[in-house]
Amino acid sequence: MKSSLFILFQHLVPQHWLSRIVGKLADCEAPWVKNRFISWFAKKYQINMSEALEEIPTAYASFNAFFTRELKPGVRPIDETERAVVSPADGAFSQLGDIEYGRIFQAKGQSYGLTTLLGGDEKTAAPFKNGYFATIYLSPRDYHRVHMPITGTLRETIYVPGDLFSVNQTTAENVDQLFARNERLVAIFDTEAGPMAMVLVGAMIVAGIETVWAGQVAPVLKQATRQTYLPQEQAPIVLEKGQEMGRFKLGSTVILVFGPEAIEWVDTIKATSPVKLGEKIATLT
Repeated sequence: MKSSLFILFQHLVPQHWLSRIVGKLADCEAPWVKNRFISWFAKKYQINMSEALEEIPTAYASFNAFFTRELKPGVRPIDETERAVVSPADGAFSQLGDIEYGRIFQAKGQSYGLTTLLGGDEKTAAPFKNGYFATIYLSPRDYHRVHMPITGTLRETIYVPGDLFSVNQTTAENVDQLFARNERLVAIFDTEAGPMAMVLVGAMIVAGIETVWAGQVAPVLKQATRQTYLPQEQAPIVLEKGQEMGRFKLGSTVILVFGPEAIEWVDTIKATSPVKLGEKIATLT
């Protein structure tokens, strides 16, 4: 019953309005606002501040600064094993596996189209058909910066406007094509494994999605945008394995997509497996 009411609430509430209001509060630097918000959140979710570069929660200028806090050097070692693909974030695997018949498994009885996820262009999706995917959910207590699983050169980004449903397991099991209907940013990289897509999925009360090369890219106007990064036009954007590529202002989900015969998942990983940034999750083939 609770699950049904939660799903109904998400359909009825003005998702974007609520998320933008929360975003304004999360950016507020007034001490009497941000300190209460931060203290409540840190206690409720038992945030491990000993890992943070700044350990005092209320020392951050705003809730968003606290939420996207930097970690101390060495807290998340990056697996440097030859041909290792590492987790881009702290979190847990919602799902991972093969892309079958152009569709990605979401939850029991639920799937969504690869082409739709990547913005609706068949040419963009074609190199990934019959490939592999992993969906990593970042809970409220997790570190919320996203890093590179392998070294890559940015080819293009695609901002896709959409809904802002929650991305937790309950919603994934009950909202059809959840990740292909939520607001998201698709970043396509050229790597030694071939093309790789990193999809940063927005969610309810997510106040923004940022990248290290463009700053905040969502929310923007409700219009799809595509930005190419051609070496002939500008210096290439190359991000090394383990380097930060973006961040969420409030939590969400990262989806990794690889082409066929590009990788092999670590065989101990399955849906619901917890994971930390920098841990090996696959091997390049």
